[in-house]
Amino acid sequence: MTRIAGLAGLLIVYAATGVAAQDNSMSFFVTSVNPGKGGDLGGLAGADAYCASLAAAAGAPAGKTWKAYLSTDTVNARDRIGSGPWFNAKGVKIADDVASLHSDKNNLTKQTALDEKGNVINGRGDNPNRHDMLTGSKADGTAAPETCGNWTMGGAEGAAIVGHSDRMGLNDSAQAKSWNMSHPTRGGCSMEAFKSTGGDGLFYCFATN
Repeated sequence: MTRIAGLAGLLIVYAATGVAAQDNSMSFFVTSVNPGKGGDLGGLAGADAYCASLAAAAGAPAGKTWKAYLSTDTVNARDRIGSGPWFNAKGVKIADDVASLHSDKNNLTKQTALDEKGNVINGRGDNPNRHDMLTGSKADGTAAPETCGNWTMGGAEGAAIVGHSDRMGLNDSAQAKSWNMSHPTRGGCSMEAFKSTGGDGLFYCFATN
């Protein structure tokens, strides 16, 4: 009887572990649309709130804390997003942790960098191209100088570092294929400026838990 009880206990532990291991609900997405003011996202707080609102509207599980992958003069994007792992809207793993996200081990591609509704974002060769993702970051996830005034500028002034969500650019260089640091925008931080370089003012959102 004791042995049976012991086996039953092991089965319960195994089942619980299996359920936890299979929790691949959405914890990463690309915003489907810009909030409406170009690079003026209302600072980090506004960008985070926008991530949360899109996630909720898409039916993401409650209880997650969403952060925009954006750097400022005093904050590194890599330090804002939790420890991972992260999964897209289809349950596909993007990365195990912060280190793998910022290495060649990540699984960010045009097919996996989906918006909150599970849609593929237009990339190079599509019309219109929307692959420029606002990050204000260097390749390692630390802050770059170009952040559209810490995400408060939406006019003809300023610039932002962007990455390519489809990992494609004008050549085969690492920078052209970078998801988080490909080039600065030009012509300011307006939606018109973003569109001129292949963007739509979109950015990455990560759940910290």
